[in-house]
Amino acid sequence: MKHTTYFLLLFLLGVVSTTTAQQIIAPPIPSDTMRVILIKQARSLREKNIDSLTNIKTGAGDVIIVEGKTTTNCDSVVYNQRTNILEAFGNIHINDNDSIHTYSQYLRYIGLDRIAYLKKNVRLTDKKGTLYTDDLEYNLRTGVATYKNGGRVVNGNTILTSKEGVYYADTKDIYFRKNVHLKDAKYDIVTDSLVYNLKTSVATFIAPTRIVSKDGSVINTKSGTYNLKTGEAIFYDRTSYSDSAYFLIGDKIAYDEKTGILQMEGKAKMVDSINKVTVLANIIYVDKQKSTFLATRKPVMIFYRDNDSTYIAADTLFSGLRKYDSLQRKIITQADTLKKVTSISTQTKDTSIRYFLAFHNVRIFNDSLQAVSDSLHYSTSDSTFKLFGTPIVWNAQTQVAGDTIYMYTESQKPKRLYVFNNGIIINKANNAMYNQIAGRTINSYFVAGQIDYVRVKGSPAESIFYPYDDDSAFIGMNRSSGDVIDIYFVKKELNKVKFVNDVNGVLYPLSQIPPDKKELKNFKWWDSRRPKNKLQLFE
Repeated sequence: MKHTTYFLLLFLLGVVSTTTAQQIIAPPIPSDTMRVILIKQARSLREKNIDSLTNIKTGAGDVIIVEGKTTTNCDSVVYNQRTNILEAFGNIHINDNDSIHTYSQYLRYIGLDRIAYLKKNVRLTDKKGTLYTDDLEYNLRTGVATYKNGGRVVNGNTILTSKEGVYYADTKDIYFRKNVHLKDAKYDIVTDSLVYNLKTSVATFIAPTRIVSKDGSVINTKSGTYNLKTGEAIFYDRTSYSDSAYFLIGDKIAYDEKTGILQMEGKAKMVDSINKVTVLANIIYVDKQKSTFLATRKPVMIFYRDNDSTYIAADTLFSGLRKYDSLQRKIITQADTLKKVTSISTQTKDTSIRYFLAFHNVRIFNDSLQAVSDSLHYSTSDSTFKLFGTPIVWNAQTQVAGDTIYMYTESQKPKRLYVFNNGIIINKANNAMYNQIAGRTINSYFVAGQIDYVRVKGSPAESIFYPYDDDSAFIGMNRSSGDVIDIYFVKKELNKVKFVNDVNGVLYPLSQIPPDKKELKNFKWWDSRRPKNKLQLFE
């Protein structure tokens, strides 16, 4: 049997009243919330008066209800006109203008409050995603749907589950709470609270969250946003990132998955576990694809080797990889004529060499050696520090300076210093006396991190040396020159000077040293520039 009649309803998906005489009944509710519903089809309609105040209306059998552009199908419906409560049963399907479809087995609607309760196999779906739950509360006034006994949202390949959830129909946002788990082909996210937008696929983190990517990287954050479509993310509140090569942490981290670039700001820290390097700075950029990093704003780099540490500070720090052919020792590159880029060839077996660069105001501190310069280059292939721009190196009471200095190390300790052009060595005997050796090139050799032997070559090489007697009393000042000067140290102090070829010299008694003979050209004791401890590098 088919009937056509009208009902007044507050719920856009249900029936609020009916009569067998096809008339409109206005329930006792505010007029601004009234809805006119057409029951387009039902096999049977009944009406029963329970008492003088209570009237029950029922419909059963392939019920179809139409309200504006919304169509509802169900097996049966019951409406209490006095309480303005409607209940629908069996195979409920609500089609809202072909944009939102809602399914359940039970519906209870409170007309006065305009709140609907759906139970048993509830499914709410639109063109963006589908919500599954067994218990859903929907407020028509606010457009907010809530579940409290477990739910699941499927959006493409993304599946989001939680104990509780709140769906905002106007913005397409879902607020998940308690045991939240987001999983798709790229990510596995676990948290206690999360906001997810079905339209933009942006996840907003508002509680401690752990994000595990398919490549094995892990992000721990407390707040931020992650666009699951583009792979772009920004995190706050001391977020950390880790993978097989790096551990990164900062007050703020931005990440672009497509480019592989991470940017950290505010007390940033990067730990390179492969090369045993830690970098601290206010800004650090890491390019995962190219395996490079750039640190600025008071950066400090720390090398760890054999229980020893070397600290390097500068205005800017950079590190990258240089790839060589294992046989020809040439850089392997391949030009892409379409993209107009140069890339590293992967067809040839190669060896990767990591290098580090420091620019401007370079300072180095190690328990055995300290140094300053304008710029620095360090390579893991030979563990050599190359210092440029007025470099100065200190070891105990000895200072070495020149136009360029190569410092060869082994296990983070100096092994050899090579100085060329305007090289000068100054050894402090006391506050008034300085042993000095200058030449075109200087080679200094170290034993157990302490200077042991120096060879100076020049045209000529020059020296100022304060010899002392067996009682360690100074006997005068020796100023000499020669083609080659060999200097020997004992217990960190200059012990003997040896001259080779074209030797010229004079020994001045202490009381007869001419003031203009006390210093060689380019003499300058730079102790004020010397890093006294590692903490100075962080200032």
